[in-house]
Amino acid sequence: MQLPIYQVDAFSHQVLGGNPAAVCPLQDWLDDSTLQRIAAENNLSETAYFVREGAGYRLRWFTPAVEVDLCGHATLAAAWVLFNELGESSETLRFFTRSGELRVRRDGAFLAMDFPLVDPQPCAIPPGLSSALGCEIEALYRGEDFFVIVKDAQVVEGLAPDFAALDAFDVRGISVSAPGHEHDFVSRWFGPRVGVNEDPVTGSAHTSLAPYWAKRLGKTLLHARQGGARLGQLRCEVRDNGRVIISGEGALYLRGTIFL
Repeated sequence: MQLPIYQVDAFSHQVLGGNPAAVCPLQDWLDDSTLQRIAAENNLSETAYFVREGAGYRLRWFTPAVEVDLCGHATLAAAWVLFNELGESSETLRFFTRSGELRVRRDGAFLAMDFPLVDPQPCAIPPGLSSALGCEIEALYRGEDFFVIVKDAQVVEGLAPDFAALDAFDVRGISVSAPGHEHDFVSRWFGPRVGVNEDPVTGSAHTSLAPYWAKRLGKTLLHARQGGARLGQLRCEVRDNGRVIISGEGALYLRGTIFL
């Protein structure tokens, strides 16, 4: 069996930036074990699979270790492949996922993803979190992830977490964020529990980061940067209908064939 595979650097206008995701278009679903093993072989933070379904596509995301409920950068990568490699002519794509229907539309050079907003709630700081991150925590919020607020962008840039210690916390991942200088806010995201020590750009985390910073800064359109050694750019629009529009660019790194 031969399967097409693409690798797209999401949330970047050029290759070797943003967050790489593998994209595998399928005619029919393979068994879950095979999907997971391919994702482990790819060894990227996410591998996206999609199959045509009615007026849209069924979309699933796998880290090297588990299937996840929502992934932003691999959704952007899948849409990029459909628009730019597979000849999709519609202006808006419909993806059916474990997080409900997601839509992605062309917006000039950007792809705009319509995601459900998640309003993070303040919570107590658990023992050991500050030492595991190696920084002082100003505030902590929780959605699917922990959302750690720190003093400034320099703290975010200088983080060198203890990943084994972070793995003890029962959350998908831990996002650390602060006000930016050239951007409204900056962040980094760590997810050793799902097999991703650091994800360069995590679109799904911005479904909570964007509403937090929108409230704090008093604005609904925000520009964000995420990453450590590797950086990506996002544009977030918080709407009053319970949705957040997360936009970014993409660049094709490779196209190839998987032999099974």
